[in-house]
Amino acid sequence: MHGLIAKLTTVAGARDEMIAVLRASASNMPGCLNYIVAEDAGNENVLWVTEVWETEASHAASLALPAVKAAIVSARSLVAQFERLAVTIPVGDLGAMTAKAPTSQRSAEPRAPTA
Repeated sequence: MHGLIAKLTTVAGARDEMIAVLRASASNMPGCLNYIVAEDAGNENVLWVTEVWETEASHAASLALPAVKAAIVSARSLVAQFERLAVTIPVGDLGAMTAKAPTSQRSAEPRAPTA
């Protein structure tokens, strides 16, 4: 798997418009397992984008999709700063791992050792 974490700072007042652009372009991207856009809790002009891809190649291929190309053009005037903060190797999703784990492994209570 291939992951990315980016920080997008929009021009003042453009965060909602940027969210709309990102949401519209993020559907139907082959190889994209997870694409989360989140508002920064302390800065009204900042968005955090966390992506999980099957492979680095599937991410690279997404940049050639018509919807993504159009979003890049639309977003240029909305972005004050773009920072790619991290390239990651996702190893699991707590929600998915918890949902798949047997009930005994999901228990929040520690088990007493057996003698």
